[in-house]
Amino acid sequence: MWTASDSLRQLLDSLSREQRRNQELLTSLGFALRSFTNLARFLELVPLMAMRLVEAEGALLVVFHDDGRLWREQLQATQCERCAEVLRQLVALNDSELQSLSGDEALVRFLDQRVARSLGEAQVFATSVACRGWQGGRLYVFSSRVGFSWSEVHRRHVQLVADLTAVALENDGLVQQQRRHERLDRQLSTGAEIQAQLLPDHCPVIAGVELAARCRPAFEVGGDYYDFIPTRPQLSGRRREQGRWALVMGDVMGKGIPAGLLMTLLRGMLRAEVLSGHEPGRILHDLNAMAQEDLAHSHRFVTLFYSDYDPRARQLRYANAAHNPPLIWRRQGGQVERLDAAGLLIGLQADAAFSSQQLVLEPGDVLLYYTDGVTEATGFSGERFEEKRLVDALQHSCRSGATAQQILEQLFARLDRFVGADRTLEDDASLVVLKVDEAVRLPTLTTGPMAS
Repeated sequence: MWTASDSLRQLLDSLSREQRRNQELLTSLGFALRSFTNLARFLELVPLMAMRLVEAEGALLVVFHDDGRLWREQLQATQCERCAEVLRQLVALNDSELQSLSGDEALVRFLDQRVARSLGEAQVFATSVACRGWQGGRLYVFSSRVGFSWSEVHRRHVQLVADLTAVALENDGLVQQQRRHERLDRQLSTGAEIQAQLLPDHCPVIAGVELAARCRPAFEVGGDYYDFIPTRPQLSGRRREQGRWALVMGDVMGKGIPAGLLMTLLRGMLRAEVLSGHEPGRILHDLNAMAQEDLAHSHRFVTLFYSDYDPRARQLRYANAAHNPPLIWRRQGGQVERLDAAGLLIGLQADAAFSSQQLVLEPGDVLLYYTDGVTEATGFSGERFEEKRLVDALQHSCRSGATAQQILEQLFARLDRFVGADRTLEDDASLVVLKVDEAVRLPTLTTGPMAS
């Protein structure tokens, strides 16, 4: 027999299940708030969570920019025809009409009347998404179900969802403000001067090769670095041209003035280390050891490709600290290869080891050093330039017999076409081209009986 106690127990069980469900919904929304990186994805959840918490028919979220304009791209609603119709009407509103309303209260009354009229006989509960200093938006939850009523618990739940939404909008506003400040900081002339002083103002004369180099600055100040360092600076004239030269390409992880200052520090350390005459792997090992403490304090790392070239033997020795491997076009085979060697980032591990490799360059070979600002440059669609496009462009230029300077110009022209003439790079793009002179080699003479 069904008793009153059975009915009471069933009611309590139902309430307990509802509380657990609501707690899980709010916990999920809180987790999304803590971990979200995309504001739109978070705002998509808001109407759905609000509707489920109170078991309503639907919900919609109206959001504003901090200057009072309707944020049309962020209008969100649950899946129903009535919500879709309300959204269509809201999108059609004129911004000037909304901004002419005197104060937040007038704006709220205007929106509430417009939404209530669109929803007809439905019971509507509305609450503000109140951000500090501005009206962030309005959250509407509605239902036409018979017997539906707004309890105090329902109201508190919807208000909690609105408050979490306000936190998300404020956080996004802070992020956007920080980005604006960073963009201004990147334009500081001090950073530009630091970076300009790092890079050689001209390429040196090295026997048997052509050199061309350029750093294309982005809107921001970056940490790109390339250098040409004589291993025996005391030599002069022809002896200096025929001596061994270090060719270096690097990049500090991070942007702005701090990256430029760190690269200035590393440049001085590296130039001193080159004078030791050690092989490339040892030079990177010692540089890493010397820079470890400074990089640890700054929480930054450096990628660096170090090589040295002996013009008399056409021998290139190299080591890599996790930098983009240079590309080499072999004239004899007409193919592009990557020059890489095992090694960690500078500053990552105190006693890191770096392997040394070597090869001989042949007449007509072309070597291309570059930074990730080239391969990670984005086009109109958001697609990156990537290494494959760089390889294709390099092959095309080399096969045409272009000089080092012409190859450099053609590669930047290809990059500019990809990025777009009216768009700026997001990171510095640096290229260094080394081309071995196409010397004429005489055939080897053999001795033997003369033909009669």
